[in-house]
Amino acid sequence: MRAIKLLLVIITYTLLFSGCDEQQDEISPFTWSWNDTARSFGEIDITPGTTTDVVLEIPDPPYEYAFRVIAPKVIDEVNGNPLVFSMHGGVGGAGREAHKSTQCIEAALESINAFVISPNADKAQWYTFHNQNKMARIITLAVRNWPIDTAKMVATGYSDGGNGTWFLAENYPNVFSAGIALASSYNTLTTQGSARKIETPLYVIHSSADELFPLAQTQDWVNQTIAVGSEIEFVVADGLSHYAPCDYTDHFEDAVQWLEQEVWQ
Repeated sequence: MRAIKLLLVIITYTLLFSGCDEQQDEISPFTWSWNDTARSFGEIDITPGTTTDVVLEIPDPPYEYAFRVIAPKVIDEVNGNPLVFSMHGGVGGAGREAHKSTQCIEAALESINAFVISPNADKAQWYTFHNQNKMARIITLAVRNWPIDTAKMVATGYSDGGNGTWFLAENYPNVFSAGIALASSYNTLTTQGSARKIETPLYVIHSSADELFPLAQTQDWVNQTIAVGSEIEFVVADGLSHYAPCDYTDHFEDAVQWLEQEVWQ
């Protein structure tokens, strides 16, 4: 059922792509089309075990998507590989290299043999239309071109990327099977003050010493959404700084084990 629903999402964005072609042909002086973008994506090097930093040309502003692709060491052409969509933190001040900060999660993800896509936020929060559109387009192209197990697609991120993980998990439950949010602060309450249920399972890691997002606030929002039926594993990391993301590596490894042993069984 998840694969069928995901297919509907893919079809929607296929129509979006083709529709953009016609519009861009009418109003844009450039000759680059979404078909050119799709063809260029298909040329990305996914030789097993390689890391490729991509600048993908697109027809509309900002005219490019920058992202990193990490290919699994073993590509499963029959059953497909998991896909991890990884979002960096500090989006407001993040530069053109921010999406290359994958060193804290790479080793842990080897155990699930996943494709990893790490996009640049273009200095915008992950919940903006621009970044939602980017996510949908890139994942659509990945599913078209690579052997992806669409039942094993995961959102993850740190700080602002952790908030983006919550957002994608809540709003795209038919795309993502799980989310892993680190050092995040995501309001799970409605404007009326009641808690919202999030359908996608989440593994949430937060430090007792987080200087930017106080533990008590995150823990309160987590507890309230759990109370209305959300499936969340909440882990308190002892004494880690918000500004040292690689110190969370051991906890991230536990989250990857949770994917294998709890979510994908």
